Amino acid sequence: MTSHVGTTSLTDSIRTTVVALSAVVAVLCSFLGSGAVAGTPISEAAGGALSADATAVAPGGAAFSIWTLIYVGLIALAAWQALPQQRANPRQRQSGWWIAASMLLNAAWILAVQFDLIWLSVVVIAALLGVLARVFVLLTATRPESRLEAVVVDGTMFVYLGWVAVATVANIAAALQADRLDPLGLGADTWAVVVLALVAVVSEFLAVAAVVAAVSAVVVRTAVSSA
Repeated sequence: MTSHVGTTSLTDSIRTTVVALSAVVAVLCSFLGSGAVAGTPISEAAGGALSADATAVAPGGAAFSIWTLIYVGLIALAAWQALPQQRANPRQRQSGWWIAASMLLNAAWILAVQFDLIWLSVVVIAALLGVLARVFVLLTATRPESRLEAVVVDGTMFVYLGWVAVATVANIAAALQADRLDPLGLGADTWAVVVLALVAVVSEFLAVAAVVAAVSAVVVRTAVSSA
């Protein structure tokens, strides 16, 4: 594992602290979303708009167990990036602030749903999807320096992105269903297909962007080494 000790700046220390605190906030808010300690379970909040049978594209109840894996990954990521030898990690310098933003937006989404603000939750999760897409592009531009980094950072954030993409579809469908909105009179199932198609387009764009970023990084490294 490459060590970056000796090159740590004040900004690095602030960033790693913010990421760690953001992870704590996200996990604490997750307890509200689960209803385990306080708050209302997501499936019951907002009048049950996000329950497993609310819309045609709502994930099954068991699917939400993926959040346990994501939160464990986020905690591990927060701890790993705070290690002295990782604080100046170039990949973390690029993506750290975005990762912190994703955790805070995650917490904001849970709070929006807790207060029955279903359309605000749509705005928040759309912003979260955009932030995670940015993290994806940044991380795929360079290779992780170790298998541990690949699992803790890339693995966690890519699973996070995949699930939020699915959740965004479900959230939009839930908001439309809750307000009985049916633009153009297409029907709920048709709109679900439309939203899924849009997510597929975004996924394809991310895949292309990742390839372009990786190729660009290789070209730059080759040019620098040849200079």
